[in-house]
Amino acid sequence: MLNRQKRLLTLAKSAVLLLGMVAISACEHSQSESKLAEIRKAPIQLKVGEGFKNPLGYYEVQPRFSWQMATSAQSNAQSAYQLQVASSVELLSSQPDLWDPQKVLSQKTSWIRYQGEPLQSRQDIVWRVRLWGDDDQVSQWSEPQSIELGLLQNDDWQAKWIGHPDTLLSNEPSQETLATPQYLRRSFMVDGEVVKARLYVSAKGLFSPYINGEKVSNEDVMTPGWTPYAKRIESLTYDLTQRLVQGENVIGSSIAGGWYAMRMYNFFDREHRVPARLLAQLEITYADGRVEKVLSDESWQASLEGPIRFASIYDGEKYEQAREMPGWSGTGFDASNWLPAIAQSLEDEIAITPKRHAPIRVTELMPVSEIVSAQDGKVIFDFGQNMVGVPKLNLPVVAGQEVTVRFAEALNKGEFYTDNYRSAKSTNYYLPDTTGIIEYQPTFTYHGYRYIEITGYDASVSPSKEWATAVIQHSDISVHASFNSSHEKLNKLTQNIIWGMRSNFFDIPLDCPQRDERLGWTGDAQVFVTPSMYMADVYGFWSAWLQSAREEQGEDGKIPVYIPFVEWINFASSGWGDAVTIIPWELYVLTGDKTILADNYQMMKGWLNFHESKSVSFISNMNTFGDWLQPYPSNLEDGENGNRGNTDFSLIGTAYFARSVELTLNAAQALNKQDDIASLTRLHADIKQAFLQKFFDDELNLIEAIPTQTTYLLGLAYDLFPKDKREIAVAKLIALIEEADSHLRTGFLGTPLLTQVLQEAGRSDIVYDLLFKESYPSWFYSINNGATTTWERWNSYSIEDGFNPQGMNSLNHYAYGTVSRWFYEGILGITPAEPGFKRIRIEPQFGEQLNYAEGGYRTINGEVNVRWQLLDKNLILDVSVPKNTRADIVLPDVDKSSLLLDGKQVNGDRMIGLAPGDYQIKGVIL
Repeated sequence: MLNRQKRLLTLAKSAVLLLGMVAISACEHSQSESKLAEIRKAPIQLKVGEGFKNPLGYYEVQPRFSWQMATSAQSNAQSAYQLQVASSVELLSSQPDLWDPQKVLSQKTSWIRYQGEPLQSRQDIVWRVRLWGDDDQVSQWSEPQSIELGLLQNDDWQAKWIGHPDTLLSNEPSQETLATPQYLRRSFMVDGEVVKARLYVSAKGLFSPYINGEKVSNEDVMTPGWTPYAKRIESLTYDLTQRLVQGENVIGSSIAGGWYAMRMYNFFDREHRVPARLLAQLEITYADGRVEKVLSDESWQASLEGPIRFASIYDGEKYEQAREMPGWSGTGFDASNWLPAIAQSLEDEIAITPKRHAPIRVTELMPVSEIVSAQDGKVIFDFGQNMVGVPKLNLPVVAGQEVTVRFAEALNKGEFYTDNYRSAKSTNYYLPDTTGIIEYQPTFTYHGYRYIEITGYDASVSPSKEWATAVIQHSDISVHASFNSSHEKLNKLTQNIIWGMRSNFFDIPLDCPQRDERLGWTGDAQVFVTPSMYMADVYGFWSAWLQSAREEQGEDGKIPVYIPFVEWINFASSGWGDAVTIIPWELYVLTGDKTILADNYQMMKGWLNFHESKSVSFISNMNTFGDWLQPYPSNLEDGENGNRGNTDFSLIGTAYFARSVELTLNAAQALNKQDDIASLTRLHADIKQAFLQKFFDDELNLIEAIPTQTTYLLGLAYDLFPKDKREIAVAKLIALIEEADSHLRTGFLGTPLLTQVLQEAGRSDIVYDLLFKESYPSWFYSINNGATTTWERWNSYSIEDGFNPQGMNSLNHYAYGTVSRWFYEGILGITPAEPGFKRIRIEPQFGEQLNYAEGGYRTINGEVNVRWQLLDKNLILDVSVPKNTRADIVLPDVDKSSLLLDGKQVNGDRMIGLAPGDYQIKGVIL
């Protein structure tokens, strides 16, 4: 019995042991599978072109592909990739029929150019990618992504430009007729199962399309956008597959002149001189293979009798409720009194191409913050934020009593003020036909504003905040600005700059969104391109605008001062036209995409030719706006109240001539343009030598001109002084700053260079001092006076005195927001050591004004993040380095003997070539 019990006990122990071994084995297997899954993590963030995800109506016939390594993947770097492209998901997983270059040994994860079978308009393709890590382990395939091309050539269009017959120029229509929006519609039949329906649509002017009585898009506004209309007009593509019904359908659109028919400044006689036109092509694919096309042509019907009676970019919109046409874009509507549309063929010289960046969209709704006043039938609403878009009204009205809505950026000593809008009337009118509550939102205009004034409402009803909602509109850019600090006003400045960017990225980079200008000024653009990239996904936005610049360049290389060009200011300006060399290079440095250089290289060279034609012995005599709006100008005779600043115009032109040559030389080297490298090198050396000899003596004193901060900033930032004399130039710059009571004295051109030059000189303490100044001129001065965006002038407005009497006071300009670049490159210290941040330099600048700062930048390989905190003199620095990159951390202001990297002492003050991952550095500030 005892032996039997022993045997049973032994068997039980063996069973337990066996079960334990099985459990351990299963656990080890599970851990192994989990580990393998991490190793095999598929690539993420698949994008095409300048950041598109699954685009519809795409513009590139040879797309560029990009992706990132998964943040949780075990490998730190890619060693190879395989990219497959097919015409269907089924083929993609079995036998890719368009492109499969097999395994490619490369660390590149971005801007991989398609080299497969030729693609064509309308083509729908899918793609995926997998990669091998630095351990040569292959990842899983990414999820399939799609690309559908738009209509790439004019030959793809069978539709025609259509409009109302009364707007034919041969009929000599009045300005009033041309300023009246047109309504267009067509009925058509659907007689089968629809598997695909695409609306390709464009306009000379603006369009607002409908299908079966509903808007095609509730978000897109002011489409298709603003391009050089004589050269190129963009089209959009919409998916209507689920919007069509069996039997009768109706497609319609209202159109208005928009930018196409706009005036410039106060030249009223130039506005509404050309008619708006619609171009629409609806292509319906049935399950049985049939393709039916509904084209804009003479079969459409047209009316000028709709409720929108007037629409203008600058002046607003007029709406009459009695003229509403319920159901005009749907079935069952009586259009017997509408006229047949007139149709005109496409012009060969005007390219109709897919829109290459996101359109203007409704991005946010904002309630009224405060009722400022309400008396005598007039109410003023404050939204608390200067912004751009239109208000949506929901208010009581009286039949026949017109409602007027005016706009303002600020109250001038408590009074509603519109003088800074100049000739832009920026007023909306609504004429009600019935008494009661109306809803109204303008369609073909936009406004820059913080306050609205409404009159003409039903005065028997007490005003309510619910009467108005701000519908915020701008180009649909993804804002990812993440800078934050321990200083409240610095954080407020950050938000003001972001609002300035949102307000002025309105299909093109505007200078301001409210007055009779709203132009793509090149000078503003070139100083703001880099900070905007740190704050938002705007690569496609800038790339598209550069195409417009190429189209506007003259045969002699001349670049207009604003793009697209509208007849007004015809001269070229140094510091402005140089945008066409500065912007492509800055975008390349930030993205690593050589396409931006290749696309714009000939334009860059053309601009150099124009520079040279405006120079004698390498000294520029080009016209210039100078250091625009430099504070406290003196001894000026330019007749513009000192707007152009004191810095010598010829010096500015010569410095920018040198800078443009240097950047074009850099582009030539990146693109391996061997024939140009030697000549550009010689030209650059000649300009530098001439610059020194013409303007400075041996001690870098100006020979004739007035010394300014910008004088020395240009020479230092653009490396125009000999290395052995840079210290002299820095000393003179600092002396000029001290002479100005430690304030800046810089305008549009000099201000962006202050932070860069002073940091390179080891004087970030002066940058901090300038940045945190409270008195004029300074960034905080505007905040102290209620700014919610950045201003055109350093002193555009004050609470005490109101608007600056010099005029031209926009409270929504982004030019001085360029300081935000230093938030990322200086305070956080994030800069690209190699183009595209393949190698990242992190050198944060500490100042006694801050206890901590944090933020990051979304590089093409992933996000780099920096956070630092100071406790007395003790530094805690947290850094995240993205996959497939390396980082160099440089801390010259920290006692190197105190440095700890993840708790371990490190030798020296440098941490070079850090692999991807999260790090914590501790040390003592000197």
